[in-house]
Amino acid sequence: MVSTGLDEAIVWTWLAEVADPEIPVISVVDLGIVRAVGVDGDSVTVTLTPTYSGCPATHVIEAAVREALQAHGVDDVRIVTRLSPAWTTDWLSEEGKRKLHGYGIAPPARQVIDISGLRGGLAAAVSRSARAAPAVACPHCGSTHTELTSQFGSTPCKALYRCRACREPFDYFKCH
Repeated sequence: MVSTGLDEAIVWTWLAEVADPEIPVISVVDLGIVRAVGVDGDSVTVTLTPTYSGCPATHVIEAAVREALQAHGVDDVRIVTRLSPAWTTDWLSEEGKRKLHGYGIAPPARQVIDISGLRGGLAAAVSRSARAAPAVACPHCGSTHTELTSQFGSTPCKALYRCRACREPFDYFKCH
């Protein structure tokens, strides 16, 4: 039985305590994969958009969301997976980016969805986005004197970089 006071705001605060299983310092809310919360009486519907359609952690995240809500007395939990629009790193909260950095993972270096290039048409937008690789700052020393060593880091969402200044390797959360 749900106590009085169940509303969307309180559900969001509960979900903000659900850690991402791959990066435990960041919550699923900070990651931006919780897209909507709906409360209807004693029922809660949570809409999730995984970081990509094949994300192996999707079922683990769904179970963690369900478990967190049940721990607060919500027994009727419905999880909806929404794949469109696709998740982008633009949905990471600023707090989430700060937590990634503090954890030793370089957050995405640029915004993915940028419509400013559309003024010159689609070709201009594509050529602008393809021309320069982002300057990735080392989360250990802050230097941008870094290099890509592998397109894939500890998970498919990340690339492996090395800092030429402090010589430490680090994951970079790829823009997508």
